[in-house]
Amino acid sequence: MSTTSLPSSDRIPSLREALLAAAFTADGLLELLGAPAYAALARSETVPALRATRGETPLDTLVRLFLLQHPVPYERARAALPLEQCVEDGWVSHQDGLVTAHVDIRPYSGPEGQDWFIVSDLGCAVGGAGGIGSREEGVVLGVGGASTTLAGITVRKPVTSALDLGTGSGIQALHADQHATRVTATDLNPRALDFTRLTLALSGAAPADLREGSLFEPVGAETFDLIVSNPPFVISPGARLTYRDGGMGGDDLCRTLVQQSGDRLNEGGYAQFLANWQHVEGQEWQDRLRSWVPRGCDAWIVQREVQDITQYAELWLRDSGDHRTDPAEYAARYEAWLDEFEALGTKAVGFGWITLRKSAEAASGNPSVVVEEWPHAVEQPLGPVILDHFARQDYLREQDDAALLAGHFTLSAEVVQEQVGLPGAEDPEHVVLRQHRGMMRATKVDAVAAGFAGVCDGSLPAGRILDAIAQLMSEDPVLLRDRTPQAIRLLVEEGFLEPVPAAGQGNG
Repeated sequence: MSTTSLPSSDRIPSLREALLAAAFTADGLLELLGAPAYAALARSETVPALRATRGETPLDTLVRLFLLQHPVPYERARAALPLEQCVEDGWVSHQDGLVTAHVDIRPYSGPEGQDWFIVSDLGCAVGGAGGIGSREEGVVLGVGGASTTLAGITVRKPVTSALDLGTGSGIQALHADQHATRVTATDLNPRALDFTRLTLALSGAAPADLREGSLFEPVGAETFDLIVSNPPFVISPGARLTYRDGGMGGDDLCRTLVQQSGDRLNEGGYAQFLANWQHVEGQEWQDRLRSWVPRGCDAWIVQREVQDITQYAELWLRDSGDHRTDPAEYAARYEAWLDEFEALGTKAVGFGWITLRKSAEAASGNPSVVVEEWPHAVEQPLGPVILDHFARQDYLREQDDAALLAGHFTLSAEVVQEQVGLPGAEDPEHVVLRQHRGMMRATKVDAVAAGFAGVCDGSLPAGRILDAIAQLMSEDPVLLRDRTPQAIRLLVEEGFLEPVPAAGQGNG
């Protein structure tokens, strides 16, 4: 485990003031580095940023010191920081006229443009294609793609209580502070709790209730309105690295976390996770995940990526820098991963998002559980899209086919229709409805569904629209009414059509 002592949080306000005065912010970085060097830094490539920070401004100095981990001259550091205080508090040290950082401080922009700072172990802020390259057991990561993904999909509505389980450097707790009256953050690694304290204080956020322990042990039987977790979900032989390896067999840690969260949610509360799951011989992965959903909860599970077991093993061996060790040692570790997968019957590993919602309808035995694969581009933040998904599921559970035909609908904003076919053909081969926001779905529809969606403006009930389409297409209106509700239901479920509230409807 890393033995580097951590800074004190006693005099953080003056450090925050100095960082802001130097424009050491997300916007300031982009302006100083330029887009190419800024993007390269996110890939853990530092050479462009080093070239862009050859000046002697306080911002140049801070970027080199904290982001690039390059020692800077004492006088330049003193011009950029309350240096004596930072040395005393342990943020930096100086020797032979040079100042060296002890932690990574990374500017991070909040959802409303807030200037936040994520504090983590040196060199562990980004990850990138080459991984963090650390095999220290207790290392604490900073900002990465997984953490920003979870922050983007999290439902952001005012809540009384929020739990960040496995807080790491505190990114999710920092976001939760904006809309939760009380934030609890837990981690098995006490060093992570110290980093979370620093992140919250340096970002000007309220302190969280920090508790050490695994899974739900630190909170006992307490319940919450929101639970978020970017857990150590990697399926690996053993639990070598605390920040990523679950330490249970296969995907048991993720399964346990999901199954136990139902009892910790208040009515109407949400639990949201990133997770890995096994694709096991002889079992559909969708069925496997449905079995994880706790009683009393609705669920929306989205598989974003699948890797075969060799790709998966290589990814995480690179992440920890094992590919740069002795070839025989690397081969032995690779063999251990494949042995583990063979023993588990694992043929591939999926990655994605799991959202649970505690609901009375689910508790009564009628849960909505949607498990799907969507590897395509999406538009973050998706928190509002997730809220809308569950609202649509509530609506659809209450509507039989007759009620759907009596309902009024509008075409969702940002949906366009595309006609696909050979140039010059009289009729298209098929019609595609495509969303340009949120999940950015595309779905192929027949002529009836395309015509129906195209005229949905909320003024007429669905049944009357179908009667008009039947007349235009010389179809039997009764048969059309019988077969179309399922298509309407799917278009509503996937967000192409929006139900009009009953108060806005006329007589149908």
